[in-house]
Amino acid sequence: MKFRHLILPALGALALGLMAVEPSFAQAPAVPAAAAPTVDKGDTAWMLVSALLVILMTIPGLALFYGGLVRTKNMLSVLMQVFAVFSLVSILWVFYGYSLAFTSGGEGTLGAIIGGFSKAFLAGVTTDSTADTFTKGVAIPEFTFIAFQLTFACITPALIVGAFAERIKFSAVLLFTGLWFTFVYLPIAHMVWFSEGYLFGLGALDFAGGTVVHINSGVAGLVGAILIGKRIGYGRDLLAPHSLTLTFVGACLLWVGWFGFNAGSNLEATGGAALALLNTILAPAAAGLAWMTVEALHKGKASLLGIASGAVAGLVAITPAAGLSGPMGSIVLGLVAGVGCYFAVTSVKNALGYDDALDVFGIHGIGGIIGAIGTGIVAAPALGGYGVGEYSIGGQVWTQIIAVVVTLVWTGIGSVVLFKIVELVTGLRVSHDQEREGLDLADHGERAYNY
Repeated sequence: MKFRHLILPALGALALGLMAVEPSFAQAPAVPAAAAPTVDKGDTAWMLVSALLVILMTIPGLALFYGGLVRTKNMLSVLMQVFAVFSLVSILWVFYGYSLAFTSGGEGTLGAIIGGFSKAFLAGVTTDSTADTFTKGVAIPEFTFIAFQLTFACITPALIVGAFAERIKFSAVLLFTGLWFTFVYLPIAHMVWFSEGYLFGLGALDFAGGTVVHINSGVAGLVGAILIGKRIGYGRDLLAPHSLTLTFVGACLLWVGWFGFNAGSNLEATGGAALALLNTILAPAAAGLAWMTVEALHKGKASLLGIASGAVAGLVAITPAAGLSGPMGSIVLGLVAGVGCYFAVTSVKNALGYDDALDVFGIHGIGGIIGAIGTGIVAAPALGGYGVGEYSIGGQVWTQIIAVVVTLVWTGIGSVVLFKIVELVTGLRVSHDQEREGLDLADHGERAYNY
């Protein structure tokens, strides 16, 4: 009995002690593991559709737009160049392009300019790997992101071929494309769009490719047009488009495909994508009307080619601001681009005398510059835009100017060097006899039309 009287108080004391220390366990809960990113089927579906739309704007959209603008004897050659460039860059993108553009290149200056080879040949990428979006904790399949960015890499060098259409060797197009994609496009894409890139770090805004795609291709096209020289008869003979009907079809396909280009760059099927899509309607509509109006006042008549060219200029200008500008800001940007690009392809081009055959620089280069700098203005929350943080219009415009200058210098110098290399290896221009015969037969042994 005495033993029982000793045990029971001891057990009671132990129970009270355990109860006393229990709250201390509640105050230090286990740290939960980080949640895996959420992959939404709707976002994934939208991004896959967007990739298909950008392919549509390249083949056949851009090919038909350019093809209708050249003479009958060169129609097939332009289609072939765009198609072959798309195919070549698709392969190079998965070999090493994606890795160099969107992986870390290490610390220091080099890593701010170009990525590394950690994902060369898509090493480590599986159906389960993901890519981040702009929303924390939300992702899309990495294969989806790779495919979407592939389409941007393909259309950019395809745009360039319009500047020196009707006189460049097909072999030169392919060699230049491979070199330019590697040494110009990939560094600019890394600097602007990758989190460790130099221009990304500065805070430069480029929602869908004003610098990466349009200024980049426009400047390269201008360099090529100057170095390759003018077409035979330029300024003397009539070098009129052979089919504005096909150019119109191509322009419409470009506009439709551009919804994937701009709204897809939101990376999610959200209100941001809807904003970018709406702006991609309004800006080209305003630019086409502006170009048409100025042309009618300047030349007495409004042309189909004019309104189509104006719409493309508006698409170019809204690209860097698509998800950042309010709808009214996109209209203003389109109006400025329509007027600015009109004078660039008429007055400025004629005054300087270069033969940019299909106005790649006048529309994509100048439109890209207008859009890139204008983004700093229209993205301001005070003006209805969607810029974030303590937004300063002056500060952001200065950052945008820096991004434009870096792109101009990088692609300008790089393109000169690469064209010179190509000239030494394959030569740049077909012979005069071949040019007079037409590149369809000279380069491909076929005709676009058999009468």
